[in-house]
Amino acid sequence: MITNRGLLGLSLFCGAAVLWSAALIVALAAGMRPVHSAVAVGVAALLTVPGFAAGILANRRGYRTRAPRRLWSLASWVPPHVPVWAAILAALVFFGFWLSIVLAFAALDGSPAVRGGRYVLEDHDRVVEVSRTTYERQLDHQQQVSLGVLGAFAVGGSFLCAARATDHED
Repeated sequence: MITNRGLLGLSLFCGAAVLWSAALIVALAAGMRPVHSAVAVGVAALLTVPGFAAGILANRRGYRTRAPRRLWSLASWVPPHVPVWAAILAALVFFGFWLSIVLAFAALDGSPAVRGGRYVLEDHDRVVEVSRTTYERQLDHQQQVSLGVLGAFAVGGSFLCAARATDHED
């Protein structure tokens, strides 16, 4: 079992992943690419995955969770000692990442590729030649989807680890 300090540390790592993902999504939306895609997504994954997994396991073991009694009651999804404002803030940030994923998917016109030195978008056996700018923009949208998913998981990991670490009823 992970200690409360360990859970708080993992919560901070997930919080860093939230900030990292959000900053990169904003940069991509502004047309900038501050770091290579593999580095951006890799760092977000390294910061997110351990905390999210630990948060799920700690809450599952600590609270012996089961399905909520009422589906839309906030109290059924959030431990009783967690302030409502913290749950609402986490939900709003989670929704922001979800929205960035939806907007990026809506802007995707196909899979960007390079064929014979030409930039193309492939979509259901249809290949369209595009400019380098359009090609790079499509790559940015793909990266935004990845960062949005990792950012949403990071919100959950941060919330779950912090909620379990601050429960002093043990």
